[in-house]
Amino acid sequence: MAHIDLNSDVGESFGNWSMGDDAAIFESVSSANVACGFHAGDPSTIAQTCRDAAAANVTIGAHVGYRDLAGFGRRFLDCSRTELADDVLYQLGALQAMAASAGKRIHYVKPHGALYNAIVTHETHAAAVVDAVLAFGGDLPILGLPGSAVHAKAEAAGLRTAIEAFADRNYTPEGTLVSRREPNAVIHDPETVAANMVRLATAGEVVAVDGSVLKVDAESICVHSDTPGAVAMAAAVRRGLEDAGVHIRSFA
Repeated sequence: MAHIDLNSDVGESFGNWSMGDDAAIFESVSSANVACGFHAGDPSTIAQTCRDAAAANVTIGAHVGYRDLAGFGRRFLDCSRTELADDVLYQLGALQAMAASAGKRIHYVKPHGALYNAIVTHETHAAAVVDAVLAFGGDLPILGLPGSAVHAKAEAAGLRTAIEAFADRNYTPEGTLVSRREPNAVIHDPETVAANMVRLATAGEVVAVDGSVLKVDAESICVHSDTPGAVAMAAAVRRGLEDAGVHIRSFA
């Protein structure tokens, strides 16, 4: 039977500011990318998210980002390799403590936002993320886009990598995500998204914005939790995959 992971970015509330419906998202996904406090998430939010993930039997991953609460981690920060590695390692340690308190541990790393996009090509920041994962230990897989610099460096260092696709995002012909600054960056129709992800899981294909077909051998699909209608979107994707005979399980 074909199988694939469904992941979602969670734990991104902060203080009185609420982001997403994590409990509802956990009904559809198999992996949780938990914010680690640098782009979003405060200690109580992170701890509760870990408890909720544990209760739902959802695998926990570290959603590490630039130190950018004001910009939600979507702004590039021109920091040194050492500074960024220290920041990522700090986030891993914080999340591991919270996960352990819920009887769980971190199983993978998925960078967030601007950091995620930067390490597709930015050699220094890609190396910094790998440095941090190696320093943390545990041979954590790094989840990211195919052909990215971080995956090349991770594999050279003996780390496992995993390729991710995005359910509700459009792709450029080069295989990168359409910038969120563009009006067509996000796909909003749940049935379209579900059909696209069935094609991905069964044929290994996604269609770019220009109509070209990209081959993507993804182990995981991201369904965002912070877009309008996210819960219905995640449920539609899971339902579509299961109806097509695709089993949902964590890649890690």
